[in-house]
Amino acid sequence: MNVAPVTLALLAANLLVFLLQLAGGLPLVEWFALWPPSTSGPRSGPPFELWQLLTYSFLHGSALHLMFNLLGLYTFGRDVERLFGSVWFLQYYLVSVVVAALSHLVLTAWLGAPPYPTVGASGGIYGLLLAYGVYFPRRTLILLFPPIPLPARVFVVLFAALELYFGVTGTVSGVAHFAHLGGMLGGFLMIRLRRRRRGPY
Repeated sequence: MNVAPVTLALLAANLLVFLLQLAGGLPLVEWFALWPPSTSGPRSGPPFELWQLLTYSFLHGSALHLMFNLLGLYTFGRDVERLFGSVWFLQYYLVSVVVAALSHLVLTAWLGAPPYPTVGASGGIYGLLLAYGVYFPRRTLILLFPPIPLPARVFVVLFAALELYFGVTGTVSGVAHFAHLGGMLGGFLMIRLRRRRRGPY
């Protein structure tokens, strides 16, 4: 099956940036990861810059991290892009990425989490997951662990509930759960905007 052009470009960009990370020589995480804004008192890490609200989504912490995000982008991106059109799809994805970053910064600061760099395309992927569940609710998606088939709309609700639980309780550390929820929030806002312009679909 052919891949829609923006989805293909995003897949290629994420892979290329990860190869640059592996090559070393450039402080990509220091420049382009999402760092929390400085607060009073000392803190470790480079300063926050506005471009990090987008650039963090093209960096990844490991090959496994990259693989899961590329799989999600490929799985959901093709059909959502064909439905939305490439221009609106790109806008939708980038808004999901930015709202994910802002949600993560605000909620982790409110909870007093220590400063650390955030990387990964998951915020955008969760935005796409929401759109997939809204527009293709009866399609079957399969959980990886365990491999259970679920309708897309149930899959979305389950993942949102898990992310909220993990984010509030902190039971799964090292994952930006609030960024995932923020990506869904960004997607929800874009879907509302699209429906105001185009009608219910």
